[in-house]
Amino acid sequence: MLTDFWSLYGEGIVWAYSASTTILIIVVSFLIFMEKKNPYKTIAWLAVLNIFPILGFIVYLMLGQNLRRRKAVRTKYINEMKYLRSIVNSQIDCIENDCEFARELNSKKQLVNLMLHNANAPFTRSNSAEVLSDGTEAFENIFAALEKAVNHIHLEYYIIRDDKTGRRLKETLIRKAREGVTVKVIYDAVGSWYLPGKYTRDMQKNGIEIKPFMPVIMPYINNKLNYRNHRKIIVIDGRVGFLGGLNVGDEYLGYHPRLGKWRDTHLRLEGSAVQFLQVIFMLDWEFVSHEKLADETNSSYFPEMKSFAGQPIQIAASGPDSDWESIRQSYFALINSAHRSIKITTPYLIPDEGISLALKTAALSGVDVKIILPGIPDHKIVFWASQSYFDELMEAGIQVYLYQPGFIHAKIISVDGEVASLGSANLDMRSFQLNFEVNAMIYDRALVAKLDTDFARDLALAKQVNPAEFAVRPLWSKIRQSAARLLSPLL
Repeated sequence: MLTDFWSLYGEGIVWAYSASTTILIIVVSFLIFMEKKNPYKTIAWLAVLNIFPILGFIVYLMLGQNLRRRKAVRTKYINEMKYLRSIVNSQIDCIENDCEFARELNSKKQLVNLMLHNANAPFTRSNSAEVLSDGTEAFENIFAALEKAVNHIHLEYYIIRDDKTGRRLKETLIRKAREGVTVKVIYDAVGSWYLPGKYTRDMQKNGIEIKPFMPVIMPYINNKLNYRNHRKIIVIDGRVGFLGGLNVGDEYLGYHPRLGKWRDTHLRLEGSAVQFLQVIFMLDWEFVSHEKLADETNSSYFPEMKSFAGQPIQIAASGPDSDWESIRQSYFALINSAHRSIKITTPYLIPDEGISLALKTAALSGVDVKIILPGIPDHKIVFWASQSYFDELMEAGIQVYLYQPGFIHAKIISVDGEVASLGSANLDMRSFQLNFEVNAMIYDRALVAKLDTDFARDLALAKQVNPAEFAVRPLWSKIRQSAARLLSPLL
């Protein structure tokens, strides 16, 4: 009977399936085309749809996310921050009119001006900052600062683990809450997917407000998967702040059984830059809780700052809710401003065409460009995608190194020993377009020198990729690298 049914209707079923699949591919391809995505991402989506039309359509629907509400909240909040807007506008006017402040910026005037326009990031000069070069140093500083909190603690992380380090954090925050300190915590719902409910309930029972960023039902089947909060922020009493590459977990202290030694960098801040780290947290808190914390006149959140001698810094946030890809643009401008050297440390290297061209152009122009990547990867597909760029980068004269003792997770670009970017953003398309990130642009030579010293130490522990040896790698390596690169815009 089944044979008879198929002989009668089989051809029609095949035709109907083929026709519906073709229509589906055409419609979805048109939608993707009209979204004006990055060309590489568009090509990747179209390839997936043509090879796996039904599965590709389902995945495309799952990874879509309308962020218009989030963008409206952000725009409204920034417009209401009159103090922030007045600083940004006055600095823009000053640069346009070439006032004394603008002349002091010298060659970095364009970079400062860019971040004023694309990230509403005021240039702050009264800061005291310290580079923290590993997990032990960073967590010692973080917990010491938390113990001194008297008014509030604002904490925001992509990953919080329920391990020794995570439990220490929980116990510290609960103790401070019992002392009367207001504690608010944001964690990313996907990054902290394995954080047990008991962990958050223990906090809530003790007066801590803790909220997930874009909660999901299932971490791999949800339309909010792509847009994650990758920021690492702590603000204490509006006076002390932390940002950088470290999440909360034992692996950041080097206890991961496979990755071993973990190399990362964090930044401790005091001074006026902390105010703008506070603004970023407050904006994120309003989004996850629908509660506006306070305005800029609240002296608890924005206390009068102690005056410091120097260390100019800009704090910039970026995300899919931003008008501009501000951190990507700052990386592009920073690379193009180089005259002598570019030192890059990143765990993931998946540059788009613009960043790749900027790096190669700098190297071909005689700028000494060095990049350190992990020799021990945490995500193999991403590592293979990174390797697919090695040939073209090395051909332009860029030196690529693989860190050997363990996993290197720092996200730093240093240029000419004069300016550096440090924060949560990787040198990849996910950080540029999909994740919510926060970086500090540092214009202080002493701080940049510390970062360059760390880079030299890491370089001594890294193995340079030999262009001739890499060129004759096995065919299967080239195939997997090319395949990973094709898929990288979707990762």
